[in-house]
This record gives sequence, structure tokens and C-alpha cells, in this order.
Amino acid sequence: MVKVIMHGCNGKMGQVITKLIEEDSEIEIVAGVDVSDHIQNAYPVYTSLSSCDAEADAVIDFASAKAVDALLDYCVERQIPCVLCTTGLSEEQLAHVKEASQKVAVLRSANMSLGVNLLMKLLKEASPVLAEAGFDIEIVEKHHNLKVDAPSGTAIALADAVNDAFEEKYEYVYDRSERRERRPKKEIGISAVRGGTIVGDHDVIFAGADEVITFSHRAYSKAVFGKGAIQAAKYMKGKPAGLYNMSNVIDGE
Repeated sequence: MVKVIMHGCNGKMGQVITKLIEEDSEIEIVAGVDVSDHIQNAYPVYTSLSSCDAEADAVIDFASAKAVDALLDYCVERQIPCVLCTTGLSEEQLAHVKEASQKVAVLRSANMSLGVNLLMKLLKEASPVLAEAGFDIEIVEKHHNLKVDAPSGTAIALADAVNDAFEEKYEYVYDRSERRERRPKKEIGISAVRGGTIVGDHDVIFAGADEVITFSHRAYSKAVFGKGAIQAAKYMKGKPAGLYNMSNVIDGE
């Protein structure tokens, strides 16, 4: 049995994961942490990490960026592996993640969906072939109207997966409204759409002469992210210090 602390337990994703774990015999939530304790859960809920002394094999984090630094310090101090799902981190926080991973196991992913992470692996294989053949690369992402960051962390991660194959030679372009010139070859256009209740759509478009190849992922509910986080928590149990990602989970390495 894998025992986890749910950080951000009373948020939307925290509640999705709570319900998923209730139906999973291999994992249980031993404690939750949330600034709001208005929801009655089957596990104890603490309003701060400092007051949570539960013994756990991992922390699943779906809270907010402003809470990440305290979470990392907590996991290092308690030596509890962390599944870090919060996006929109600053450069300073990303440096903190790297520093913490030298002392405790940290898994960080811009998107916890297994499908998205498999897509990233496919893009690393396909991109060199298509770019060599002269295909232009564009990414379009769509999310609900409550999402505050743009472009999404997943869109950037998909762009990074492509760019990794070219030793970071491509430039990311988010706005062409002020440009009056032909599209350079060494760029990846990234566009964001915000509206309605779209959970998460991502298209990576390779546009060539007389043909277009599109790699797409559609999330129809938040459960896909919760399932990935749960699988990651199971994987992280007992892992030594280091920085992990969902590719490790997929490969079982």
C-alpha cells in the first residue's frame, strides 16, 4: 500500500484525486493539506504543511505556485518524495526544484497525462524527419476560461520536446501581430485559446508543401491528470534523490 499526502486536497484536482484513490486498493491518502478546510474528507486535513506530521511514501501536489517553495522544503526535511504537478513556476522556483531534487526524489511534469507524455516521446522521433523535409511547426493549445497562464505549461513542454531534437535551435514565437515578414524556418509558433470549459486540447502541427501532419491530444476530464499523478506517486515510493518526470513512469526506469 502506497501512502500519500494530498497537497491542495480541497481544490478541484485534489478532490478528483481523492475520489480516484477511494477506488484504488493500492494507494491511500493518509492526510490532506489545504488552506481551506471547508470540505469533509475521509482523511485528516491540515491548513498548513508545518502542522502535518503524517507518515507517507509521497506527496501529490496540486496546490498553487506560491505554495511550492514551502512544499519542497517540507519534502526535503521529511525525506518524502514529491510528485509536483503545479505549473506556472518562476525561474527561481525551478532552480529550487533542482536544488531540492539533489536531496529528495522530485517528479515534475508540466502535464500528468500519460497520453501527453507519450506524445512528447513521439514528437522527439518525428520532428527531425519532418523538419528536415521542410515542415513548419506550430502549436495550438485550448483551455477553459478560468486558466490564468498562457501559453500552457504543456504547450511549452511539447515545444521543448520538439526543440530538444534540434539542440534548442528553434525560437518560440507567441505573437506575430507586429511582424510584417515571411515566417522564418527556425521558429515554433505557440498560440493559446481560452474559452468555455475546455479541459485541455493540444495540437502540434507540422505544415509542409501540400500536406499537413497534426499530433493531437484531447483531455475530456481532469481525471486523466489525476490518474497520471496517482501512477507517479506509486512509482516514486522508495525512490532515491533525483529529478524525475513522467517518462520515467512510462518506461518504468
